[in-house]
Amino acid sequence: MKKNIAIIMGGYSSEYAISIKSGNVVYKYLDRDKYNPYRIVITRERWFYMDDNNQDYTVEKADFSLIVDSNKITFDCVFNAIHGTPGEDGLMQAYFELLGIPHTSCNHYEAALTFNKRDVLSTLKPYGVPCAISYFLNKGQDVDADAIVEKVGLPCFVKANRAGSSYGVSKVYQKEELDQAIENAFKEDTQIIIESFLDGTEVSVGVITYNNKVTVLPATEIISENDFFDFEAKYLGKSKEITPARISEKQESNVRKLAEFIYKTLGLKGYTRSEFIFIGDVPHLLEINTTPGLTEESLLPQQAKTAGISLEDLFDSAIVEALR
Repeated sequence: MKKNIAIIMGGYSSEYAISIKSGNVVYKYLDRDKYNPYRIVITRERWFYMDDNNQDYTVEKADFSLIVDSNKITFDCVFNAIHGTPGEDGLMQAYFELLGIPHTSCNHYEAALTFNKRDVLSTLKPYGVPCAISYFLNKGQDVDADAIVEKVGLPCFVKANRAGSSYGVSKVYQKEELDQAIENAFKEDTQIIIESFLDGTEVSVGVITYNNKVTVLPATEIISENDFFDFEAKYLGKSKEITPARISEKQESNVRKLAEFIYKTLGLKGYTRSEFIFIGDVPHLLEINTTPGLTEESLLPQQAKTAGISLEDLFDSAIVEALR
């Protein structure tokens, strides 16, 4: 009997449109012989199912069900394609865990931890995971530009702490630019993280559970035409993404081991994609994404393809593992 699969997409953040694209790709490639896929759009105003005729039906939040043509539809599994809140920060995960509905992403605590850049880096540093030097700032606190520069140096990166797709990120070269960069980051979050600049090769590494085994995918080398891997570079063609990355065997071995170590140490599940910058042969962790982009052009699908995993198999595996 075919399983009913809810593909949740949208969300409350600036990544809404990107999430819709990811969700529609999942919807396109799910095997109709095994699954009945339903596109569920999550917004602050309402949650609704969108059918192929663009007719929508409101989701009953009490049990995450639908009424379509007088028939009640419940779901065997949820495929999470929401980037940002509430799909990547643990809120939807906690909701589905309370309802007892399997979902394809990691559990709620791990999602909340990894979405918070400051917290996850602080958690991993005692394990010896190399990271940039960082300075934390909350909205309303006094900005001490001299203290920031003394700790992290220049240039540095100012980032929204809980945001994705490079929203709220600025590269700062002069102390006088800090105020504007901080103001930009606070548009996305009430917490920011200011990090030292790491000058080296940037790579992205996907780690998934596939056939009941933690699997590290081939690394992607990121070469941005802009000053860093910003929104334009990620989504508007202003970068080169080379998979597999042009790195040495030692670098490849080091980053694969570290990516797998982080996945297992944090108790992650489903898909993850982590960003690193090499200083010499040592990969330094930048951040972890637990609902990475899933379009045909996105990094994780690129890496899966290089590993011989089709989109159909990639998406099917997420459901199989969630149901397992």
